[in-house]
Amino acid sequence: MPKTIVITGVSRGLGRVMAEGLSQLGHTVLGCARSETGIEKLKQQFGSPHNFTALDVADEAQVKAWAQRLLSEYDAPDLLINNAAIINQLAPLWEIPSDDFSRLIDINIKGVANVLRHFVPAMIDKGSGVIVNLSSGWGRSTSPQVSSYCTSKWAIEGMTRSLAQELPKGMAAIPLSPGIIHTDMLEVCYPEDAASYTSLTDWKEKAVPFLLQLSPSDNGMPLTVPE
Repeated sequence: MPKTIVITGVSRGLGRVMAEGLSQLGHTVLGCARSETGIEKLKQQFGSPHNFTALDVADEAQVKAWAQRLLSEYDAPDLLINNAAIINQLAPLWEIPSDDFSRLIDINIKGVANVLRHFVPAMIDKGSGVIVNLSSGWGRSTSPQVSSYCTSKWAIEGMTRSLAQELPKGMAAIPLSPGIIHTDMLEVCYPEDAASYTSLTDWKEKAVPFLLQLSPSDNGMPLTVPE
């Protein structure tokens, strides 16, 4: 049965290939991203019934208006994927500018909370739905030079597992590590080696079926996309 799927950070990287893979299987994708150019390209590529909007998840007013509009036009999502995130330039924690650190926290943590705040009540009213918050290997381990990103993804792990305990039966909240994928973000972390990791195309072939089989029995489980 076709699903209604909300994805944040949909204009590139993991978000983009998830949108492509899910739409190709007949599901309706409702996505957002900050890039107006990226959103326009998505609109031209996919068209109706899919729906793409340029907004910043760190701005709650924008998220609220977006959610209200979508929920007036579509059913509550069957699958909600919080994917939008950024990473700072590599540096020791004490050298990361305060504004850069705050911006990352605003998008990677508070942005997820904003989306949850304005979609989850409709999913609860519907009585079903799976929430996937993209985590990272760096949400379960640490490395030097990426302290702000680790901070945000460890927070996502805790937020999601706590949310899982609050949801009614029939729903699920899952912190999901995508694995190590060759994305623009990985280019920041491993500029010389990024291309040696899993391609987005190969990842899509594993990730999309995996996402679609998630169910309430996975509630609260920290999962990883199979390699």
